[in-house]
Amino acid sequence: MKYKSTRSRNLECSAAEAIKMGLAADGGLFVPERFPAFSLQEIEDMKSLSYNGRAVKILSRFLTDFTEEEIKECVDAAYNKSKFETESITPVYKLNQQVYFLELWHGITCAFKDMALQILPHLLTKSIKKTNDDKTVVILVATSGDTGKAALEGFRDIDGTKIAVFYPENGVSSMQKLQMTTQEGENVVVGAICGNFDDAQSAVKAIFTDEEYKAYLNKKGFMLSSANSINWGRLVPQIVYYFSCYADMLLSEEITLGEKVNFVVPTGNFGDILAGYYAMLMGLPVNKLVCASNKNNVLTDFINTGIYNRNRTFYTTSSPSMDILISSNLERFLYDITGNDCARVKGWMEELAAEGRYEIPDISKQKVKEILWGGYCGEEDTLLAIKDTFEAYGYVMDPHTAVAKNVYDQYFFETGDTTKSIILSTASPFKFNRDVLKALTGGVAEDADEFSLLDDLAKISGMKIPQSLAQLKSKSVRFDETLKKANMRDFVNKSLGIN
Repeated sequence: MKYKSTRSRNLECSAAEAIKMGLAADGGLFVPERFPAFSLQEIEDMKSLSYNGRAVKILSRFLTDFTEEEIKECVDAAYNKSKFETESITPVYKLNQQVYFLELWHGITCAFKDMALQILPHLLTKSIKKTNDDKTVVILVATSGDTGKAALEGFRDIDGTKIAVFYPENGVSSMQKLQMTTQEGENVVVGAICGNFDDAQSAVKAIFTDEEYKAYLNKKGFMLSSANSINWGRLVPQIVYYFSCYADMLLSEEITLGEKVNFVVPTGNFGDILAGYYAMLMGLPVNKLVCASNKNNVLTDFINTGIYNRNRTFYTTSSPSMDILISSNLERFLYDITGNDCARVKGWMEELAAEGRYEIPDISKQKVKEILWGGYCGEEDTLLAIKDTFEAYGYVMDPHTAVAKNVYDQYFFETGDTTKSIILSTASPFKFNRDVLKALTGGVAEDADEFSLLDDLAKISGMKIPQSLAQLKSKSVRFDETLKKANMRDFVNKSLGIN
């Protein structure tokens, strides 16, 4: 399997090279030359496999320059009892006869990013060896909350790597911030950015595309790579849990083989729902992908109008991992629905960079609507969704999952579609204890201690506090620096010990 850039027909590389580089030299994103097909029989056969077995089957089709044993080593190092609190890795919770939650937050950082970022370091280090590169890999990450902690934990003390994470100073929850600033490991650094996630992300991309700076790092024995979902090694593991969910529902006889389902995905950067689209291309029986946004509803507007316009007010919300106005992975989706028209995709991305907007033609608008349904949920309705779902079913959602539940309700009301629907639950409610408790109790004291809030939520919900969050109480803050995005490169250089 070869990989191409979304912006050029001339670039082609192996899976290992794509994972090592992260971003293509022309600024595009790597995509596979084709998508492997899975028959219904192959999907049914997954019922008898563990999550790890399913992951090996799927990843082997994409990472063809890896041996099956190498892929198994990566999978088993990522998905095990020391990293996940549930044996099934991604349990499916049945809310009622029509709605289910795919819980993706039972990993070490209590968010769905663990599904990819526990395996990426192992894929990356093997990729480096395969390409005969002896440089130290410098991972740069812009995060709106969950990616940062998951990447830090995944790359912590991995030989041959350094990782720098940047988060918006006032754009993450208190628990997310504490997770990052107390991170252990000799090869990690964390910096808060004055600005929002898009500021951090654009600055990281600028570093990646600065050829002079990359040449300078190369002379010093370093090379850049990414742990954001622009890296194919980060995106491809996310395809697995769509297939695994379907297999689990077959196993529990909630669906029959070939029966189509909907997936409802809370997303800001479009990577999570893109993985679902790729699963659909590979033969998974999917009826509709419902894209759920918060108040930063740039994706909703795009799906409904075909116009992508980031020139709008940026809102800081209770679902910070979705506080994004530049959805990087949408580029891969556009590349596919235009029949791999890299010139057109490149033009749109240049328009976005220069003018902050672009519009796709009518034929592409139609294709988008055939695949996706978009909706968004404001702050008040997010809290109401948490409260109403708990009162009706005793199930507690975090704000991101609540956005998806509200948007699903909108979808059902508008379409009347009774297809069984799986809502991707992307974070533990304990990571957002303040807002969840506000929804459930009507208010929380401003000066309430984060750890007393964990206890309060545990009492109300009857859920167990994740061990990784409870342990934060005894950890010291290691990283408290706040910097302007113009100073990020100096921050990286300082962490690497170079001028």
